[in-house]
Formats: sequence, C-alpha cells, structure tokens
Amino acid sequence: MMAHPNLLLLLLLLSSAAAAEPIPTTLDGPFPPTTRRFDPSLRRGSDDVPLSDPRLAKKVESPFPEQIALAASSSPSSIWISWITGDAQIGSDVSPLDPSAVASEVWYGEESGEYPLMAKGAALVYSQLYPYEGLLNYTSGIIHHVRIDGLHPGKRYYYKCGDSSLKALSEEHSFETLPSPAPDMYPHRIAVIGDLGLTSNSTTTIDHLAQNDPSLILMVGDLTYANQYLTTGGKGASCFSCSFPNAPIRETYQPRWDGWGRFMEPLTSKIPMMVIEGNHEIEPQAGGVTFKSYLSRFSVPSQESGSNSSFYYSFNAGGVHFIMLGAYVDYNRTGAQYAWLKSDLHQVDREVTPWVVATWHPPWYNSYSSHYQEFECMRQQMEGLLYQYGVDVVFSGHVHAYERMNRVFNYTLDPCGPVYITVGDGGNIEQIDIDHADDPEKCPSQSDNIPEFGGVCHLNFSSGPAKGKFCWDQQPEWSAFRDSSFGHGILEVINSTYALWTWHRNQDIYGENSTGDQIYIVRQPDKCSLHIGNVTSHNCSHSSIDCAQSNQSEKQAVQMSCLFATLVLGSISIILSFTLHIY
Repeated sequence: MMAHPNLLLLLLLLSSAAAAEPIPTTLDGPFPPTTRRFDPSLRRGSDDVPLSDPRLAKKVESPFPEQIALAASSSPSSIWISWITGDAQIGSDVSPLDPSAVASEVWYGEESGEYPLMAKGAALVYSQLYPYEGLLNYTSGIIHHVRIDGLHPGKRYYYKCGDSSLKALSEEHSFETLPSPAPDMYPHRIAVIGDLGLTSNSTTTIDHLAQNDPSLILMVGDLTYANQYLTTGGKGASCFSCSFPNAPIRETYQPRWDGWGRFMEPLTSKIPMMVIEGNHEIEPQAGGVTFKSYLSRFSVPSQESGSNSSFYYSFNAGGVHFIMLGAYVDYNRTGAQYAWLKSDLHQVDREVTPWVVATWHPPWYNSYSSHYQEFECMRQQMEGLLYQYGVDVVFSGHVHAYERMNRVFNYTLDPCGPVYITVGDGGNIEQIDIDHADDPEKCPSQSDNIPEFGGVCHLNFSSGPAKGKFCWDQQPEWSAFRDSSFGHGILEVINSTYALWTWHRNQDIYGENSTGDQIYIVRQPDKCSLHIGNVTSHNCSHSSIDCAQSNQSEKQAVQMSCLFATLVLGSISIILSFTLHIY
C-alpha cells in the first residue's frame, strides 16, 4: 500500500522538524566543502567470505532452482525472473550442460499457494576459458531468464520457478510490482550500492540495506570481485597485480559468482535489482571475449528500452525514469550509446516521470586520489547532453568511499546541474579509499589513473581557485561532503520536486536514527527548464548574490513548510495526550 506523496512529505517534514537539526535541502547550497576523515579505529577492509560459508553454499539438489533474482522491465506491467539449475564445472577439461535439458517456467498468481498463470523463457550456459598452462576453465550451470507480462502495477504476486515436468519447482517467493509512471506515484525506497563484493563488510552492508526495506535496488557496478582470484581459487587479493605478478591474464574464479548469487537470493528473489557493468565485470578470456558472466547472468530491459545492449538501458518506476549507462563500451557522440541516450532522453515526458536519475560506474566528479579524472573523456562527451535534458541525480561507484557533490556542470557550480553522488563503498576486498587528490603529496600524476576502456583526457583546470593546476590545493568547491566509510544509500522520492537522500554508514547500523549524510534533493523545473540545443550553465559560487537571491523564495517555502509541520506536530501531540487522558 502506497502513501499519498503529499502526506509522505508532511510526515518527513514532521520528523525533520522534530529532529535536533533540520535536514538541509539542495536549495540551501552550494554547501561549504566538508570532509569526514577515516576513523582509524576501524579496519580499512576485510577478507572475502569463504565459499565454505553456509550463506554461499548450494542449498538445493539439481535440477531445482537457485540464485533466484528479479529485475524490472521497462514498465511495471512486466518483470524479469532469473535463476540457475544444474552444477557448474571447473577444471582443465569441462563440458557445458545442455540448456534445453531443463525448462524455464514461472508459475504465478495473486494469491499465496495458487499459481494459475505460467510464463516460459529461455536458457543458456556460458564458459570462461583460459588456454594457459595451469589455469582452470569454468562452465556455468543452466541460466534461465523469463519475462512475465500483463501484471498490475503496485500489486503483490506469488511465484515458483523451475521445470514442472521434472517436478523441480522452487519454493514460493513473492514480489510487488513497481508503481505506474505518474507524477504522484513512486517506489517506497530505492537502495543504491556500488562496488559490493563479498567480504564481511559487504555482508554488513546488505544486512543494513535489508533493514531499510527497499522496493528497488540499483547496483552501480563491480559486483562480485571474482577477478581478485586465480582460476584455482584460494585466497582473494586486495591487489591482483601485486599478489599475482606472473599471471598470464587477469584471471577470475567464477565460483565466486555462484556464491554471490546464493548470498543475495534472499533479497533479489523478492526485490528487483538493476545492475550496470563495472571494470571488475570485464573478465577477459580466450579470443578477446569479455563480460561473459555479466551478460549471461543478468536480465535487463535492453530490448524493451530500445538499446538492444545490456551495457546501457532505461526503465520507469513510478514517476522516476532511470537511465543506466555503460562506461566500458563506446560512449562517444558518434556511437550507438550516445544516439540511444539522446533518443531516450527526448522521449521522457516530465509531466509523467518528473524525475530522471542516471547511473554509471566510474564517477565524473571525484576528489579522491583513486580514479581521479579517470573518465574525463566520458564526461566531455556526455555531460552536455545530460545537462540539456535536466537530469536530476547521478549515482556512480568505482571510488571506494562516499562523496556528494554540490550541483555542478562542467566543473562550475550550477543550480541546474545534477547532484552527483559516489557510493562505491559497498565493502569489497580492495579496501576503503582514504587519500584525497587535494591532500599534501596525494595529487596523482597525469600518467596515473588510466581507464580500462576509452581514451585519456586528463586536464588542468582553466578557471577558479585551481586554475592552471591538475589538482586543487583544498577540497574542491563542487565537492560538498566526503567520507571514507563503507555503507549504502536510500533514495525516497516524495513528490515531483522533493526526494530525500540518506547515506547509511555500516558502523552506524546499530545507532538509532543515525545517518552518515542526509539531504532533500529539490527539483526546480520552473527555474531549470530544459536547455535543448543550448547548453548555457547557470554559474554560481558560494559568494554569488544572484544564486542566493534565486533560491531565497524556495528556502522561504521550505521554512514555511517546516513551520507548518511543527504546528501540526504540536497539534497531534495535544490530541494524543487528550485521547490518552480519556482512556
């Protein structure tokens, strides 16, 4: 059941008014740059959970389904369900299973225990092959993908998947479809995670996320870190090239994918998880084949959204249009992805889906030393298009820390630019990033941070406090807040102009009402109309009178809302006290 967005806004404002400190809004920005340094009492990382852990072990006999996962389609009337049957093989000589040996069926209905409807799909098997002496090959179990159509938005369905002819159906699971595209309908909560992996930190992240009860998960790349291992398994490394300098190729231990799928199943079998590829999904093998695991294991609405590529696609969830972009395929203005992105943005009806949220793996705005300016080429190719069409929020990972930007366009503070947020702090084996490019002697050289795909476009800044320099001498003005901690984020879209963003740190999991970062992201459609064919930034800075004045009326409206909320809260308290006195 979904609350009316205006009521939800009122309740959130009530909680904000009752809090010791009110939750800021983007209308209060741009904010002075703030850094919360790494807590030295915490460990920077932890080892991977071993495959012998019961949470990663196979719990069913073949050919019963396992690693069950949901994915949204382009509209809420359909959903993807994926799972695996059979046993994977690893060794010097492996024989792929026959994907036609087990049917791909989903039996479902609106009542628990009753499954009058059935949908069929397709199955496949993939292999990871290494023609090098001493390296082991892998072939997967049978991977099934079924798309169910004709569903009712915002409705709970119960399902079993598997092969009914073999009497090998899964236990019952359920899911709730996403709301219809509409300016007053939104998912309950949207979880955002990046660079998760499968360490003890990762498991804390997922446990914490599950407590926040999301209705949709965005996984912004670097999922399993199976490529931190040799093909023979053993112990994963935080730095592959450091630990295995003689490896003939960037090896992977593919059983880590299966363990990750089993660990995630309690969540992914009931909540759609939307993925995008990261650099750890490249996984090169014989013949120049890449991304085989990623492309085989996950269903995404590529055909439904017109991209026909699992590397980039889009979908709607209520009044939010999500765009998932690929940084490790051609992103140039002359390429297919750019043409698709332009067409997709042009088709968005902001009267129906007011919010546009984009994600891709490596951040464009990043003040950490790690991956600094690494994907500057992608920014130069695509940023103008996203600004033209008024993209509201951008989520990325790759950097293993948290950072939220002030609204920015082309390295200039701009009240109409997107809010860029980096959440590459899911908990993976490579440890947390703690060095900033503006720290003394921590500025990378322009020969560092070479991307694994695309060109190198490192630049010195042409204006502002860092003019003529590659790195700032202080935290850049476009970096509002940064913190070297593991965690995850929750986006709660309230109505067509307000969304509450909360970043939860892992170390705060047991703290009541504790958050690492929280802000209302406020859209200003009247002020920031689309700039089709004309990219003109609305420049501002901390001292800009124009920007301060332009936000004054919006700030006053927020203050009035909070005052009203406080009055209502007081009234509710009086009524409750009176009621309790009567009874």
